[in-house]
Amino acid sequence: MNADNRGMPRGLDHIVHAVRDLDAAAEFYRRAGFTVGARNRHPWGTHNYIVQFPGVFIELLTIGEPELIRPGPPGTFSFGTFARDYLARGEGLAMLVLEGRDAPGDAAAFRDAGIGDFKPFHFEREAKRPDGSPTKVAFSLAFAADDNAPDIGYFTCQQHQPENFWNPAFQQHANNALTIAGVVVVSAGPEQHRHFVGAFSGEGHVDADARGISVTTPRGAIQVMTPAAYTTLAGTEPPDLAQGARLAAMCFAVRDTVATLSALKASGVEFAECGGNIVVPPHAAHGATLIFEAGKQG
Repeated sequence: MNADNRGMPRGLDHIVHAVRDLDAAAEFYRRAGFTVGARNRHPWGTHNYIVQFPGVFIELLTIGEPELIRPGPPGTFSFGTFARDYLARGEGLAMLVLEGRDAPGDAAAFRDAGIGDFKPFHFEREAKRPDGSPTKVAFSLAFAADDNAPDIGYFTCQQHQPENFWNPAFQQHANNALTIAGVVVVSAGPEQHRHFVGAFSGEGHVDADARGISVTTPRGAIQVMTPAAYTTLAGTEPPDLAQGARLAAMCFAVRDTVATLSALKASGVEFAECGGNIVVPPHAAHGATLIFEAGKQG
């Protein structure tokens, strides 16, 4: 383990959007102007589609083979079980993933910070190149947990064969989205997440204001805000917080909001304009709120 890794800030790697009908969700993202990759499968029963940006992506995820889902042994996090149980309650943004460089080091850092004591997990799967030919990708994951947000899965993702995963051809989107500028967590008490957010992101400074708390990572921001602040931002009702904080929204930097509006209108995707931003509400986006931010250039 590299001891220096414990203090290194971690940028956004990907957000897991759990859905019940994977093909319908992929088609929604295509209609919303995103480029969507091929369908993939994991050996533990989940299937996904990927929406890429430079260095960060959205993982559309469902339970494709429920008979393969197994609870993990003590001291592990079962990705499949978490996704299955989340989807039993509803669709939406289920997991927040930050970039990893050393999974054992991340796991040790999380244990030392008191935000998780899980064994790292390594896996490989088949992927497809743009021409349809098969290739392999491999990942090592280190998990964390926020007791005040049991409906959010947290982990870091270390890629071992990034050249087989990232492809600029998949990172061009008709809606002019350039990157994921940040994510929004909604909590009845944002301040109670301060220690977790700081330790998970590796950022030494956590900002606070009347809306809640936030950190700016090397790739995107993590905001934890009150329900009222979320409604002001998104113009929609906050998620149900009965079980704790929820990961509610993804914010996209766009090159040209006029072009974004045109793409959404042309495909009949429901949206509203709020505070100069373009917002696709959760009832139209499989439980997720999509915010296209005006003036953000990535």
